[in-house]
Amino acid sequence: MEDLMDALRGCTICAERFAHTATGHAPNPVVWFRPGARLLIASQAPGLRVHEANTPFWDQSGVRLRDWLGLDEATFYDRSRVAIVPMAFCFPGYDKAGSDLPPPAICARTWRRPILEGLDEIELSVLIGGHAQKWHLGGKRSVTETVRAWRDYAPAIFPLPHPSWRNTGWLKRNPWFEAEVLPALRDRVKEVLS
Repeated sequence: MEDLMDALRGCTICAERFAHTATGHAPNPVVWFRPGARLLIASQAPGLRVHEANTPFWDQSGVRLRDWLGLDEATFYDRSRVAIVPMAFCFPGYDKAGSDLPPPAICARTWRRPILEGLDEIELSVLIGGHAQKWHLGGKRSVTETVRAWRDYAPAIFPLPHPSWRNTGWLKRNPWFEAEVLPALRDRVKEVLS
């Protein structure tokens, strides 16, 4: 696993792609997992702040996610307990309009299976957003439909919307998420990490 992690840290397969984005940045894979972790957070891709800090969810979405999970910062960032494995390990950049680009599919094709095979003690997978949900669950459901069907996947999997501030409207339109999903998620996280 150490060799795999070292190879991932040095990955530059998207260098040309990133150079042609509006941000024109270089690859910076954010590697945040270790064997022995029991909770998998499968997210989309690092944002610009994460790219700069080299720490996943190092922004307001991370504050919201930690609240959803019922975890303090120290536990959330303990790689031996929590593995953060996004669909792409580098910030994909912004388009000309300033929107996040999607995670490059080549990243998941190259790295995802060998990493997940090495994380063989995972008991709970939290799937954040449509890219992670489609990769792990397949199908063509929307994020809302997938999250609404959370009982179909629990207790091993909890699909979530992205905790970004951009989804505040979604949270207001779907009060069942905070009332039903989050209490069950927090109980399961506590059970897995205790």
